[in-house]
Amino acid sequence: MDKILILYGSYGGGHKSAANAIKKYIEENYKENQVEMVDCVEYISKILNKLTTGAYNQMAKKAPWAWKRVYFNSEKGLLSKISNGTNALLSKKLLHLIEKENPSIIISTHPFATQMTGRLKRKGKIKCQIATILTDFEIHNQWLQESGFIDKYFVAHSGMKESMIKKQIDSNKIYVTGIPMSERFLETFDRKFILNEFGLEDGKKTVLFFGGGEMGLGKDKTCEILKILIEEFPQIQTVAISGKNEVMNKEFNKIVDDSNSVHKVKVLDYTKKVPELMSISNLVITKPGGLTTTESLASGLPMIIINPIPGQEEQNAQFLEKRGVGVWLKKDDNVKNVLKSIINSDEKLEEMKNNIKGLANKTSTKDICETILKK
Repeated sequence: MDKILILYGSYGGGHKSAANAIKKYIEENYKENQVEMVDCVEYISKILNKLTTGAYNQMAKKAPWAWKRVYFNSEKGLLSKISNGTNALLSKKLLHLIEKENPSIIISTHPFATQMTGRLKRKGKIKCQIATILTDFEIHNQWLQESGFIDKYFVAHSGMKESMIKKQIDSNKIYVTGIPMSERFLETFDRKFILNEFGLEDGKKTVLFFGGGEMGLGKDKTCEILKILIEEFPQIQTVAISGKNEVMNKEFNKIVDDSNSVHKVKVLDYTKKVPELMSISNLVITKPGGLTTTESLASGLPMIIINPIPGQEEQNAQFLEKRGVGVWLKKDDNVKNVLKSIINSDEKLEEMKNNIKGLANKTSTKDICETILKK
C-alpha cells in the first residue's frame, strides 16, 4: 500500500482541480492506497495564504500589468531569490505535515509545493517519490527550481518537454500526458436529452460562452461579445455561463431580457454539467485557464480566447493560436469581424477541430496515475 500526499495551492482554480481529479481517480481505481489532499500554503500559514491569494486576485484584476511583471521577473533575478529564500523558511513547517503523513509518494500541482518538497529532499529531510504536474501550456522556471530532486514531471504537450530538456532536465523523467481533468469527459452523453434539458434546439450551432471569470476581467468586452452573438448571429444559440460572478450574471440576464432573446440564449450561473454542455457545443468562448483549455481540447472544441490574465494565461493563448486551435480576441480587434470569421466558416471550424486531434488527451488523469503508481 502507498500513502499518497497531494499538495496544491489556491492561486486560481486549475491547481486544485488537477489535484481533485488525481485524488478521485486514485480512490476509485487504486483502493488499496491511501490518499490525502492538502493546500500547502494554507497549511503553512492561513494568514499568508489569505494575503498572497488576495494579492494575486487583486493584482490580476486591477493591475494586470503589474502581475505580468511579477510573473516574468519571478523566473530570474531578485524576485526569484526572494521566492526561493521564502520557500526555504516555509518548507520547515511543511516538513511537519510530511513527517506526520509519512507518504511514500508526494504529488504536487503547484510550483510552491514542488520547490518546498524538492528542497526538503535535497537537504535529506525526506526520501519519498515526488511527482509534479504542470497545469499550464508553457514552462515557468519556478516549477524547475529543484528539478534534480523531482522524480517525475507531467506536462501538457511535447513542446514543453523539449523546453525542459533544453534547460537540462533529464528527458527520462518528463511525461507528455496532458493536464488532469475529470473522468466525466470520457463519458458518452445523449445529445438530444441534453439539448432538451437546457431548452436548446437540435440542428443549430451552439456556442458555449464562459463569461464570468474569477477575476471579473473585461466586463465591457464580455458584454459586447454577448450582444454581438445575439444581434449578428440569428442562426446560432448560446449558453452563457457567468459562474460565481454575480455582477456578470445580472448583466447577462439584462442583455437577454432587453433583446428578447431568451429563446436563443440560456444564462447559467455555476454548473456541474460542463462535460455535457461541451459535448453538444460547436465552439467555446473562454479565458485560457489551464483547466478550461484542457477540457475544451478534450471535447474537440475550437476556442475563441478572451481576457487572459497576463503571464501564464497569455502564454496559453499564444500557444493555442500557434497550434491553430484557438483565436485570441485582443483588445483592439473588431469583435464582430473576428466572430464572423469563425462562426460563419464551417471550413475554419473544421480546420481547428482537426488541429485539436494532435493535442487532446482524454486519458490524461489515468495516464498520470498509472505512471506514478506502477511498480
